[in-house]
Amino acid sequence: MSRIGKLPIEIPQGIKVNITKDNVVEAKGPMGELTQKVDPDIELKIEDNILTLVRPTEQKRHKAMHGLYRSLLNNMIVGVSKGFEVKQELVGVGYRATSNGQILELSVGYSHVIYLEIPDEVKVEAVTEKRQNPIITLKSADKQLIGHVAAKIRSFRKPEPYKGKGIKFVGEQLRRKAGKAAAS
Repeated sequence: MSRIGKLPIEIPQGIKVNITKDNVVEAKGPMGELTQKVDPDIELKIEDNILTLVRPTEQKRHKAMHGLYRSLLNNMIVGVSKGFEVKQELVGVGYRATSNGQILELSVGYSHVIYLEIPDEVKVEAVTEKRQNPIITLKSADKQLIGHVAAKIRSFRKPEPYKGKGIKFVGEQLRRKAGKAAAS
């Protein structure tokens, strides 16, 4: 059996989970509201605030979907109860980030400033302290969407391996390379 798929999902107090007849799961909580369509082959059961997923056969396709949908539903429930947060750091001389509402303004070494419109479901905050690298903080209930937005921001200037300049996640370890050897 799938190790991930067979794990039960505990539904915290204050979270409402509803399963419709066409296998659409709706979750509502203090951080927002999310929905996820589940394959009709996977059976969903809610008993005593515990959501379980049951697959019909041991086919490879059913095993794969069992673990996938369990992870998606768990992320959904964690998202509407606690939410997700991603922090990114701009490393480089003159690199700046400012946020005006849902518009993120990045200056990362190009001849122009990059303006990125952030979806309404994601809250963005850019903090710049003196003598510190600017930090971009993204908060959302949707883990998939926040990861997509973070990847898009990082794609504007990926960290390079020699000096480590670029946009990286806070706490990320970069693989560094040695530069040119001095002439002997």
